[in-house]
Amino acid sequence: MKNIPSLLALALALAAAPVFAEKADRDKPMNVEADSLRYDDLQQTSVFTGKVVVTKGTIVIRGGKMTVHQDPEGYQYGVVTAEPGKRAFFRQKREGVDEFIEGEGDSIDYDGKADRVKFIGRAEMRRLRGATVNDETSGSVITYDNSNDQFTVDGGVAAATPSNPGGRVKATLAPRQAASGAAAASGTAASGAAAAASAPRPAASATPPARLRPSTTLGQQEVR
Repeated sequence: MKNIPSLLALALALAAAPVFAEKADRDKPMNVEADSLRYDDLQQTSVFTGKVVVTKGTIVIRGGKMTVHQDPEGYQYGVVTAEPGKRAFFRQKREGVDEFIEGEGDSIDYDGKADRVKFIGRAEMRRLRGATVNDETSGSVITYDNSNDQFTVDGGVAAATPSNPGGRVKATLAPRQAASGAAAASGTAASGAAAAASAPRPAASATPPARLRPSTTLGQQEVR
C-alpha cells in the first residue's frame, strides 16, 4: 500500500529546491575498497567482498558485497548488499548547496547509465541540510533518479515492521526555511536601523550592522 499524499508532499518538498544531485558524479571514476576482489575480464564484472566502500565524485556507498558490471560504452552498474544485520548505505551531495541525499536498504542497485539508485528492502531515504535531517521517507523500495531529482516509494509487506504492520509508506517533512529566514533577516535589519537612528551620535559616524584511500579504480567513462 502507498501513502500517496505523503509521497506527493515529499516529492514537492524536494522539487521546491532549485538544485540537483552533483551532475559531474556520473563522469567520475568509481573507486572501490574491500577485503577481496574477484575480476572476470570476459564478462567485465568485478565482485568486491568484505567491508566494501565505494566513492564516485561526491557519492559514497558502503556495504558487505558489491558486484560491478561495465558495458561496452563504459557505463557502470553495481549491486550492493549489506553486511549481516545491517543495511547498505548511499550518500550524495546536492549541487550548489550544503545538502545531501542519504539512503539505506538491504541492497542498493546503482545504474550509471540512467543515473539512478534503487534502495530495496527496509528502504529509507532522507535529505539533510548540513547535519540536520529535513525530509525523510521509508518503504519497501525507493527509486531515486539523480538526473531529475525525483523518486518513487513503494510500500507493501516487505516494508512491514512491528510499528507499521501494513508496510505503508511513511514520510516526515520539515517546513522550508527560505521565507522565515528572509523575514528574520529583514526584522534584524530593521531593528539595527532603528537603533542606529536613535543613537546619540552623528549619523555619519554610525557603524552599519555589520580515508578514503581507493584500492581499485574502475575506468572513467569517456565524456561525449
